[in-house]
Amino acid sequence: MRLVLRSKIHKAVVTEADLDYIGSITIDEDLIEKAGFWPGEKVLVVSNTSGARLWTYIIPGERGSGIICMNGAAAHLIKAGEEIIIMGFELTDKPIKPTVILVDKNNRFVRYL
Repeated sequence: MRLVLRSKIHKAVVTEADLDYIGSITIDEDLIEKAGFWPGEKVLVVSNTSGARLWTYIIPGERGSGIICMNGAAAHLIKAGEEIIIMGFELTDKPIKPTVILVDKNNRFVRYL
C-alpha cells in the first residue's frame, strides 16, 4: 500500500484567518466538489508564501464565495493573503490519477491540471 496524491487545489489564496474558531480549513463548496474532496477530510495545507505546512480537516464554506479560511491554531501559521496548496491523499495498492484544479487569485476555478 502507498499513500498517494488524490486531490489538490493549486494556488488558492487564503481569504480569512479566524483564531477564535475551533479548528480546520473552510473551503468554498464548489472547490471541494471540483477537486473531489469530502467535508471532514484530512488535508495537508502548504503555504507557497511562508513555507508553513499543516494537517487539518475540511469544513464546507458558502458555495461560490471563494472562501478559503484558516481556522483556530492554523491561523497562526497561515494568514490571510497567503497563497496555498491544499492536498488530499489516498492509501491504495494501485496507481491513481489525482484530480488537480487550478484557481485564480479570487479562488475561482480556472481549469483542471
